[in-house]
Amino acid sequence: LIGRLMLEVPEEMGLIAVAVRQTQGKGRGGNVWLSPVGCALCTLHLTIPLHSNLGQRIPFIQHLVSLAVVESVRTIPGYEDIELRLKWPNDIYYSDLMKLGGVLVNSTLLETTFHILIGFGFNVSNSNPTICINDLITRFNKDEGTTLEPLRADCLIARTVTVLEKLIEVFQEKGPNGVLPRYYKYWVHSGKQVRLRHEDGPAAWIVGIDDCGYLQVHQEGGGVESVHPDGNSFDMLRNLIVPK
Repeated sequence: LIGRLMLEVPEEMGLIAVAVRQTQGKGRGGNVWLSPVGCALCTLHLTIPLHSNLGQRIPFIQHLVSLAVVESVRTIPGYEDIELRLKWPNDIYYSDLMKLGGVLVNSTLLETTFHILIGFGFNVSNSNPTICINDLITRFNKDEGTTLEPLRADCLIARTVTVLEKLIEVFQEKGPNGVLPRYYKYWVHSGKQVRLRHEDGPAAWIVGIDDCGYLQVHQEGGGVESVHPDGNSFDMLRNLIVPK
């Protein structure tokens, strides 16, 4: 729907499609994305000038969207300690234990403008198939003696889009360094050791994200190298970075 409309409306007009339920949700690499009722699900259309800070580093879009999802919850007064976190390159996690959301970005360059279609989905009030944000709030209330209210999917989609708009403005003005401190605040990888390619492969430590949004690892006895998100899978459970 958005793909058909995005070139027919004025550039200054925003487009978003919100679904209560998806029957053909897709993830990265052709994976199926399960979308029961209770998820926040939408596709958002953005235009980014090619010759801008973000246009020259377009892979950063997925990181900005993931960060916007986390901040949509963790910037609400009282909800700052809800354990929503970021897994590179495009996943939303409960701590470093369980996935509860993801981001998928498609871009098309027409002349000097990127047309970006951002699909994101995250579990708000559905406990299955993994865990949801309201489960985390219930646990937090029980552990901390608080009375935080459950959140609604429509509210969090609106907050996510608003936060994303501000993140893009900061990135366009200051580049990666304008947003990376906020990203690192929530990501799950700081100081983590991984193995390259296989379980007996060389050890490496995750050090951050480079200027193009790719993961940087420091190999034991070697230098820092960047890992491309489309050519590698990052297995959280086994701490492996392996070529697909």
